Amino acid sequence: MIAAAFALILQPAGVEAGAAPPPPQSTCDAPVYMVVEGRTFDRDRMLAYGRAIAESRLYEELGGYYVTVPRPLEVFEGEVPADYVNLTVRFPCIENARAFWNSRVYREEILPIRQNPPAGDYTVTIYAEAPLREDMVGKVGDNRFTADFSGVEVEQVDEPVVGPQAKGDSE
Repeated sequence: MIAAAFALILQPAGVEAGAAPPPPQSTCDAPVYMVVEGRTFDRDRMLAYGRAIAESRLYEELGGYYVTVPRPLEVFEGEVPADYVNLTVRFPCIENARAFWNSRVYREEILPIRQNPPAGDYTVTIYAEAPLREDMVGKVGDNRFTADFSGVEVEQVDEPVVGPQAKGDSE
């Protein structure tokens, strides 16, 4: 009960209780992870979709790159269906992840490859990168991009998907 009261007190003004707060503004120096997970129904179309993303060069322009491969090496707990995938793409900031997701070429040419009809049932979410623990500094890298991917001009769709309205692939 007390925790719930504190949550309401700490809720930013203008944000409904239980609603996701708007993403913070950045200067493209706060990496984020786009996580795509779900079940694949049509592997050939998903391969064509992946090729279309690569050929578009959107990831290169916006500093995005794959952090994981889509299938697990091992499963320590639970059952993973044969058609389940989890793929993570790292971007230098939320703005670049949004620029990818809302780019005209992605929304109008690439996304339809996997959506019309559905080649799978996926969720697409964005996560902030956790700060590097002090004891890990110098052991795993510097936790930042060394190239500047800010200010890249990628033509955007007229009605971009942003923040709490982003519901993965729906619509």
